Amino acid sequence: MASTDYRRPGRRSVVLGLSALAVAGCARRPRVVDPPEPEIVPGYGYLADHGYNLPPIPAQFLKPPNRRAEVDFAGSDAPGTIVIDPHAKFLFLVEPDGRAIRYPIAVGREGRGFRFASVVGEKRVWPGWAPTANMLRVEPEVYGPFRGGIPGGLRSPLGARALYLYRGGADSRYRIHGTNDLEAIGNSGTAGCIRLFNHDVIELYDRVPVGTRVRVRSYAESVRLEGEAMANRGVELPARIIPPEELLGPDAA
Repeated sequence: MASTDYRRPGRRSVVLGLSALAVAGCARRPRVVDPPEPEIVPGYGYLADHGYNLPPIPAQFLKPPNRRAEVDFAGSDAPGTIVIDPHAKFLFLVEPDGRAIRYPIAVGREGRGFRFASVVGEKRVWPGWAPTANMLRVEPEVYGPFRGGIPGGLRSPLGARALYLYRGGADSRYRIHGTNDLEAIGNSGTAGCIRLFNHDVIELYDRVPVGTRVRVRSYAESVRLEGEAMANRGVELPARIIPPEELLGPDAA
């Protein structure tokens, strides 16, 4: 009859067995991988401005033509003029020699009524904001909580800069300003007037003196100069105010 060996395993066998278990345990442990660095589009990276730190604009919102660019200018406006095309969703700062700096914009509900010539009558850095009586009347659910206004800073819907447009020597109540609502750029129907990425409105602000002439293109002019497809660029979005912590994190408070 065959005998069975019930001897306890030796110390070496035990050590080897434990080592095998340890290796197997390590193999099952999830590997910690650092998140990839965001793609930084030139001109839209980290920006420190007057004590505020702006993160990069994500590349997904900057697909051409939705980024600042120097382009050939098809219009006949004099250098130094701001030309707003609310249909193609562009703002042009006309330069000499048939060139212009083109900025992508969002056209708010208030901005859609902006069709007249004006001038930059005032400029402000990190301006405060308060809803107009018309905003409160038309969309109380959106603007009612902000009836008392919002001081300048990361929470302000006017963003990092505002150009206040005057007509006949008086404030027209229309503005060119920044925004935290990145999805709005290139589209219409959003809250506000003529809105730019904060990075762009900071760049524009430094180029534009008080007294700069501002003109708005008609739809027919936009079709003629930019083409029918471009003159119908973008979609209509519902009005909303973006809490800065949604974009900048809890430190925005």
